[in-house]
Amino acid sequence: MAARFKLDENLPREAQTLLGQAGHDSHSVIEEGLEGGSDPKVLEACLSENRILVTLDLDFADLRLYPPSSHHGIWVLRPATQSVENTVSVLKGALALLGTERADKRLWIVEPGRVRIRE
Repeated sequence: MAARFKLDENLPREAQTLLGQAGHDSHSVIEEGLEGGSDPKVLEACLSENRILVTLDLDFADLRLYPPSSHHGIWVLRPATQSVENTVSVLKGALALLGTERADKRLWIVEPGRVRIRE
């Protein structure tokens, strides 16, 4: 099933390519002129477009600021290093779970070999 994603400005272009090749609809914060925008502004754009936010920004993992019930899903990627290869690798891991786990109203913390899901 295809999902809708918004990629934060801190992700490489290769992440968007991966999502497209997997059949998903993705937009980037940069394409939409939202780079440098506040976290709430980025999340507001995700809400209005029914998109899952994919980011490296740990601020989005704060359940007090962004409770899962308040959004369509946030994936915080935690690669070993923020190299393109490692970032794309952890994103692939999350995509592998997307067929069996829902993303809506959930926070996914995606690490190498592991995904923690909070509701």
